[in-house]
Amino acid sequence: MVSSRSDGAVAAPGRGWQRLLAVGAEGVASGTPYMVGTKLLQGWLTTSGVPLALIGLLGLAELPYTLKMLWAPALDRWPIPWPDRRRGWLLVVQGLLVVVLAAMALLRPSTNPASLSAIGLMAVLLALVSATQDILVDSYRTDLLPEAERGAGAAATNLGFRGAMLAIGAGGFSLAGRFGWPLAFLGSAGLMLAVLPFTLSAPRLPALEQPVTSLRQAIVGPAREFLGRTGGGRAALLLALVLLYRWPDGLLNLMAVPFLIQQGFSPAVVGSVLAGWGIAATILGTLLGGVLFSRLGLNRSLWLFALLGAAGNLAYWALASFGGGMSGLLLAVGLENLSGGMVGTAFVALLMSLCNPRFSATQYALLSGVYALSRSLLAAPAGLVAARVGWGSFFLFTVAAAVPAFLLMVRLTPWQGQGVRGAFDPLRDRV
Repeated sequence: MVSSRSDGAVAAPGRGWQRLLAVGAEGVASGTPYMVGTKLLQGWLTTSGVPLALIGLLGLAELPYTLKMLWAPALDRWPIPWPDRRRGWLLVVQGLLVVVLAAMALLRPSTNPASLSAIGLMAVLLALVSATQDILVDSYRTDLLPEAERGAGAAATNLGFRGAMLAIGAGGFSLAGRFGWPLAFLGSAGLMLAVLPFTLSAPRLPALEQPVTSLRQAIVGPAREFLGRTGGGRAALLLALVLLYRWPDGLLNLMAVPFLIQQGFSPAVVGSVLAGWGIAATILGTLLGGVLFSRLGLNRSLWLFALLGAAGNLAYWALASFGGGMSGLLLAVGLENLSGGMVGTAFVALLMSLCNPRFSATQYALLSGVYALSRSLLAAPAGLVAARVGWGSFFLFTVAAAVPAFLLMVRLTPWQGQGVRGAFDPLRDRV
């Protein structure tokens, strides 16, 4: 139910727990196809004897996740109005994902060119539909949650995504080991199907006062609105903050596994610690981040969680400098993933605060695309830096990489401030 308040703003639809349940379920929907395309399919191909070089080419199938901003404007321009402008397309896309995941059970991996071509096409199709779903999930969450719930909503989304990772990573591989790979893909399709009732019964978004009425408006409007709201100079600073806030994470994530193996830990130990202990610490950090966010607000959460993220990176420096064996490994991985869950909660809330519901599909896709550059382009030299300066100095470098974001936050998200300077304000900016 949507109601008008005396201040002219529109109250958020549904109750708080209904909104959080809805975005948590959509987190499961996002995580399921991503894990199938990046982990489950790789496992099937490996056990079927497909050469590693060909399996590596599957990384190209993930390009739709980077390029999704190209078709995001179409989702703003041509919404399916029932049940609302976001869930209409979500139901269609999630139905397609059920079909695609089930159809993948029919694949028969081999070195035959025809088989490899079919697998490649299915992988691209899965990534394309999954990336489209991510656009809709991000925009629905952005449009649905009031400012006070964005931290909890980001945490609920992350928990759903991690839950899907566990379900596919543990349950899917267990099914494959006991009953064969096709059943693992059918099980993934079943998990995707289970999300559809949650999408159908989720809170309904209110209608927009000024809907997008042309494709040109959908393409040009998001940038024009963002620049008009923030001003050119502040827009550049906000984009720089989006780019740099999680740069330390990107640098560390690329080098964590090589570092741990070079420290003498076996690949089996590293994999089990990262997959079990690491995910558990991330879930705990996500929950803790959501609780603290509700008390601290966005600005203070951005500051505090970034400081904790830098401390997590320092734990790797300590492991490189002083050792510590298995205890040191658990401490470093635990602290890094605990703080990473908190950083992710604040960061998703930051992105939501910068989007106008009228253009949220395109604006969120653009902002997440800017962030993706920090994981790819800006993090790419990580190996060169580590090789040149050594592990201890490299991890200190990852800590120093947080400094540019802190300098930007002094200007954009001051500790005593009540919100991001340049964020969308429904009381000030027309929807």
